[in-house]
Amino acid sequence: MSDKPVIIIGSGHAGVQAAARLAELRWDGGIVLVDQEETAPYERPPLSKEMLKSADPTALSLLRKDTFYRDNNIERISGRPVRTIDRAARQIELAGGVRHSYHRLIIATGSTPRRLDVPGADLPGVHTLSSHADALALQKALTAGSRVTIVGAGYIGLEVAAAAAARGCDVTIVEFRDRVLSRVTSEIVSRHFESLHRSNGARFVFGAGVRAFEGDGRVQRVVTSDGTSLDTDIVVVGVGVVPNQQLAADAGIACDDGILVNPHCQTSDPEVYAIGDVARCLRDGEPRGQRLESVQNAVAQAITATNHVVSQSCEVKTEVPWFWTVQHGTRLQTAGLRHESDDIVVRGSALAGKFSVLYLREGRLAAIDTVDALKDFVPAKKLIAAGAALDPARAADPSIKLAQSQTDIAQ
Repeated sequence: MSDKPVIIIGSGHAGVQAAARLAELRWDGGIVLVDQEETAPYERPPLSKEMLKSADPTALSLLRKDTFYRDNNIERISGRPVRTIDRAARQIELAGGVRHSYHRLIIATGSTPRRLDVPGADLPGVHTLSSHADALALQKALTAGSRVTIVGAGYIGLEVAAAAAARGCDVTIVEFRDRVLSRVTSEIVSRHFESLHRSNGARFVFGAGVRAFEGDGRVQRVVTSDGTSLDTDIVVVGVGVVPNQQLAADAGIACDDGILVNPHCQTSDPEVYAIGDVARCLRDGEPRGQRLESVQNAVAQAITATNHVVSQSCEVKTEVPWFWTVQHGTRLQTAGLRHESDDIVVRGSALAGKFSVLYLREGRLAAIDTVDALKDFVPAKKLIAAGAALDPARAADPSIKLAQSQTDIAQ
């Protein structure tokens, strides 16, 4: 191993981008990418979309060609989870006891699907979806005519519901709240996607938690909080994720629903960085900081952290957070982070199936949802980044370009 190795734990989007950026910056102290999975690093978003519907479910969408790592002197250690971080010795210990020294350490361990702590949660037939192996198992289980119960109507739950319906399954969605996507969007968008799923055969059970999963040897019923029993062949639990922070916490690094980092992605140990889904970034004016589960955030934090490792650069790469999902061929793209108290402006017509919802905070564009209305998305990102004030009446008129709805506002 080289004399000043940077070890990256985790080879999702954040980890691989960090390794690639170090190579781009010509870091010659050694780059080591450690991952507990055996497979080559791959993209995660297709797991709940194309892969579940693919005729070739074994096909992986790789983040980089295999030759990329060799050509850029990136050492990959795969199929070996990290057991401990010894900060005093600047070493990590892999399963089996092998230890590696680091000059700087970057933790990019991502997140894990949240599990329901109810009886029967471990029965065969109860799935979560995070890894390639998870997707393969679920793709195999989704056979035509099977009864599929989705627990949770967030992005993952609804994407799986769409894939299951496309494969001829009978789909029921159980959601604790009173509408789909309630954590991430407004009611008008929620109702649009609810209608979309209903028109493709899905049933909804709103306002219901799960009391238990029951079955003789494998799951056969979902018992909801009011005692209703739903017959099922397959369950998919999509109720959010938890950050994979235990490794850092065990090493004494500060964590609070994520590994706490400063804007340069340094943890409470300045020689250890954290990036991606596992990192909670603390910035001025944000008491608890933010932990974002998005590819774009992972890439931006990887660049920021590696720039700081190489040159102690104070430049922080920031990007307006954005997210996307496709369900039954309808594309929802979101930029910015909405608040419940934001003023809402609807641009276009939900009945026509193409519209945008603008979220104004003190007159300025803070976030947007576009539903098959991509022409609004890119200009909206720029307006959000600029903190632009909009005239609500002009912004609601789709015949007027969004950028032309800006207005002056007192500073």
